[in-house]
Amino acid sequence: MQGAHQQETRSEDLADLFDKVRSYTETLCEPLKTEDFIPQPIVDVSPPKWNIAHTTWFFEEMILKKFVPNYQEHNPAFGFLFNSYYNTIGERTARDQRGSITRPTVEEVFAYRRAIDERMNEFLQGAIPAEAIDMVILGLNHEQQHQELLLTDLKYTFSQNPLFPTYKEDFARVGMMESWPAEFVEMDEGIYGIGHSGEGFCFDNELARHKVYLQEYSICNRLVTNGAFVDFIEDGGYTRHELWHAEGWDWVNTNTIRSPLYWHDRDGERMHYTLGGLRPLPLGAPVCHVSFYEAFAFAEWKGMRLPTEFEWEAASDKFDWGLRWEWTNSAYLPYPGFLKPIGAVGEYNGKFMINQMVLRGASAATPPGHSRQTYRNFFHPHLRWQFSGLRLVK
Repeated sequence: MQGAHQQETRSEDLADLFDKVRSYTETLCEPLKTEDFIPQPIVDVSPPKWNIAHTTWFFEEMILKKFVPNYQEHNPAFGFLFNSYYNTIGERTARDQRGSITRPTVEEVFAYRRAIDERMNEFLQGAIPAEAIDMVILGLNHEQQHQELLLTDLKYTFSQNPLFPTYKEDFARVGMMESWPAEFVEMDEGIYGIGHSGEGFCFDNELARHKVYLQEYSICNRLVTNGAFVDFIEDGGYTRHELWHAEGWDWVNTNTIRSPLYWHDRDGERMHYTLGGLRPLPLGAPVCHVSFYEAFAFAEWKGMRLPTEFEWEAASDKFDWGLRWEWTNSAYLPYPGFLKPIGAVGEYNGKFMINQMVLRGASAATPPGHSRQTYRNFFHPHLRWQFSGLRLVK
C-alpha cells in the first residue's frame, strides 16, 4: 500500500475526505428499505448491511484500535461478524452466511457506523502519525471499493426478485453509450512503463513500476456493444465449442448459459435488468455482465483477441474508459518488485494472486475519484455480476 500525499496531508483535509467518502455510502443507501439490507442469494454477493458494517469495522480495527490509547471496542462480537478475510485478525463469519446475520439490526449497524465516525472525527482532529494517515487513506479507498460492491451486489439480489424492483428510476447506467465511431488505434512495438508512479494513492498490487516489451498491436477505441453480442448469440456463439476454453465450455453447458447476465426475453423483445428496473436492451450500449469465458469466446468469434493488461495500460490514454471493467487476457500475478506489507493489510491483495484474471479501467458503478490507468481489478473467470465488458485487439 502506498499512501496519498503521506506526511503533507493535512488533518483537516483528511477529515473532509473522510466525511465525503463515508457520506456517499449513506447516500447510496437512501433508496433502500429495511428488508433490502438483509438478503444474500449467493456466496459472491454480500448484503448491504454487511458491506456498511464491514467498512466501519475496518476503521475501528485497523486505525482506532491501533492508534488510540486505551481504545474500547464498540462491540467485541463485531470483529467476528464483520471481518471479511483477514486471518491475521482472527475467526469470522463464513462468507456464505453473511445474510444470516439478522442481529445486530440495520438500525444498530447504522448506530455503530455513527459511533465510529464520531471517534474517527475526533482522531482526525489531532496530530496523526504518517502510518495512520496511510491507513486512513487505504480505508477510504477500501470503502469506495465497497460502494461499488454495494451496487453490484444489490443489483444481483434485486434481480432474483420476479418483480424486478427498481433501486432508482434514473440509475440505469448500463444504458450509457459511446458516441464516437469505432476504429483501431495502432500501437508501436517497444518498451513501455507499467505500474503506478508518483505520490498519489495506489494499491500494493500496482507496484512496482516496471518495463515490458510489447509487439505492435492495434486496440479498438470502443467497447463491444450489446448489438455485436446479439450477433454472436444469433450465430450460435454459445453452442460452438471451438470458440471456448475447455473450462469455459464446461461452464456454459453446466449452467445452461445462453446470454449475458440480466438479459431476458419478453414476448420476443430483448430486455435487460438494470438498477432502474427492467428495460429494453440498448443495442448501441457496451455489453455488460459478461464473464471472462464469454469475453474470450466473443473475441475468438471475431477473429481477434482480448488485450493483455499491459497492452491495455500502454494504450489507455488513446481511448476513453470507465463505462465497464474490461476483461484482459492476463492472469492476476504480482509485478516484479511487488512487496506484501506486514500484518493484516498484507492480506489485502497478495494472497488472491492465483486463478483469477485482471480487469482494467472502471465502471458505471465506480464512485467518483476512484479510478486510474494503473488500477488492477481481478475476479475468477466465471464471475459476471460485476459491471464487466470487453474491447478487442488485433
